[in-house]
Amino acid sequence: MGDLLACFKAYDVRGVVPTELNPDLAYRIGRALADETGAKSVCVGHDIRLSGPELGQSLAKGLNDSGVDVVDLGMVGTEMVYFATAFYGYEGGVMITASHNPPQYNGMKMVRGESRPISADTGLKSIEKRAHEGRWERSGSGQMEKRDVYHDFVRHLLTFDEESLIKPLRVLACAGNGAAGVAMDALIPMIPLQVERMQFEPDGSFPNGVPNPILPESRAGVETKLREGGFDFGVAWDGDYDRAFFFDGDGAFIEGYYIVGLLAQAILADHPGGTVIYDPRLTWNTLDVVAKSGGRAVMCKSGHAFIKEKMRAEGAEYGGEMSAHHYFKGHWFCDSGLIPLMLVSKLVSSTGRTLGDLTKEMQENYPCSGEINSTVPDVQGTIERVRQKYSDGVHDRTDGLSVEYKDWRFNLRGSNTEPVIRLNVESRGDRGLMLEKTQEILALVRE
Repeated sequence: MGDLLACFKAYDVRGVVPTELNPDLAYRIGRALADETGAKSVCVGHDIRLSGPELGQSLAKGLNDSGVDVVDLGMVGTEMVYFATAFYGYEGGVMITASHNPPQYNGMKMVRGESRPISADTGLKSIEKRAHEGRWERSGSGQMEKRDVYHDFVRHLLTFDEESLIKPLRVLACAGNGAAGVAMDALIPMIPLQVERMQFEPDGSFPNGVPNPILPESRAGVETKLREGGFDFGVAWDGDYDRAFFFDGDGAFIEGYYIVGLLAQAILADHPGGTVIYDPRLTWNTLDVVAKSGGRAVMCKSGHAFIKEKMRAEGAEYGGEMSAHHYFKGHWFCDSGLIPLMLVSKLVSSTGRTLGDLTKEMQENYPCSGEINSTVPDVQGTIERVRQKYSDGVHDRTDGLSVEYKDWRFNLRGSNTEPVIRLNVESRGDRGLMLEKTQEILALVRE
């Protein structure tokens, strides 16, 4: 298969179309997925990428030829595949998306029944091997049907505001020409929010750039529009809207780290004593919030497959990553970009406080660098050099290298897919110290 197998990653399939991912490989993946899972029914959805429908058809044919019935969900977001798989009781689900990658990319996120993720540790390597060898255990003639799940999905979202606390706040919502605009158009008539739509038109050519609001250049237009005034807050999504990014009414971007704290607070208010899963990159604010809210905090390695597995094992109500992935027990332990909008809207409405005010104390108590990426020739060698420099701190190797001192801490971890190292630094109330240590570590990383 040559370069085609390069698209199998740790958590999903992702590559350039057609050199790394094409209809032939999609067909093989369909056959391999059927053999690996034994599923009799699989739902398939795709986002706005132009190659999505063709890849979906080939994947479906592979599944059908293995005797699997396929439910075509059409253009949806990743969380809608998670929803449909679990809600309707399908034995598998596949979302065709490359999230925030450039337009020439596409990929697949796969789940088993109950939307349990399929990653390298739980079957993806076997699917890769089967797709490469091309020897199929099953054959048959499965059926194809289409299903519009938007109505049921919106009803599911509304369960996160059962008390109807959301008020007619004015919200700027940017879909970045991704799939979120379609879902929001279905949701908006059902909630009181006064939403100003921005880039809601689905367009796989990404005329306004690839939606990835974690990058300053991607969120600049939202910030500019918010500064014109008149909004309570803003929200933006990536292409398949499994990540949500928030802004205060003045256009200031709020790091995902503080949204984790805010959502943990909100979830624990409804579920006293509940468990919250958090990742090792930035931790102190989450630990503080969970302790004050009477909950239990459990650390887990970054990555959706790890978080979901840990949440199930711990019966956790909520899991949050500072990268803007938010996971909910009420959503089959899966991540969602629209549930955070519901909860933030409910929180702002019920407290009468602005989003900036709700997160101000967190930002002041635990200033953070945000994630800073550096390309390095030797990821592990660089981490070891940093480890030796800060050998007097308290070390944790749950995910990369975390080093903690009394007043500041950092996490340094390598990318799973490229020679990139990611740095996060935070302090206890001392922004100057945080900035100083950030530059100190970056100089060491980049020397």
